[in-house]
Amino acid sequence: MKGSCLCGAVEYEVDQLDMPIMHCHCHTCRKAQGAAFSSNAGVKREHFRWLKGEDKLSAFESSPGKLRYFCSTCGSHLMAERPAMPHVIVRVPTLDEDPGSRPTMHIWCSHDVPWLQDSENVAFYPEWHPGK
Repeated sequence: MKGSCLCGAVEYEVDQLDMPIMHCHCHTCRKAQGAAFSSNAGVKREHFRWLKGEDKLSAFESSPGKLRYFCSTCGSHLMAERPAMPHVIVRVPTLDEDPGSRPTMHIWCSHDVPWLQDSENVAFYPEWHPGK
């Protein structure tokens, strides 16, 4: 499966997802993604490779020993790693195709803020909301 950043400057490929997809609600994932949670999956290092744009990657050490890699042109957060671990953490929304598996859990929900906890009273639309 191939993945890429928003501007297309960086591309990667994974052979498979080696760990389940999880939605992480931790404070740092929310900040890094600018979203309510981050959808992630572990991929063994031997199943991950950069295809294009490694020179466009920037890294940020968000916590001791954890590096988050993003495109220096568009800012897309593509993956994270702890160099001593046998896997990397891929940001599933950056995959360009369906990985064929579905999320299995939400983690770090204790970090949620009140505005994230009322989804049953929020309207859902398949596209932009009606009348706008």
